[in-house]
Amino acid sequence: MNGISKTLNDMTLVERSSLLDTVADALEATAEEAEGEGDARFVANSVCIANTIRGLSGALGPHDLRAAELLLEQGIMLVHQFANRAKPRGMVH
Repeated sequence: MNGISKTLNDMTLVERSSLLDTVADALEATAEEAEGEGDARFVANSVCIANTIRGLSGALGPHDLRAAELLLEQGIMLVHQFANRAKPRGMVH
């Protein structure tokens, strides 16, 4: 990432939609991994946030930007926490 970061407010509609889709895709991918590991709570939380992000991305207007920012932060943190969680002994990633 050599470019300067943009806020959602600075992004075009296409850029916003792409970012929302990327985070939702990441949540769904890690939910699948968590399901394989039997982590039902993570699956439920990540799928819920992913679905909410997808629902918002279709009609994202200027008044929805703060909500989108919060959902993106939550989604990114959830993926980060899952990727960096302590794994039970004997679990290979």
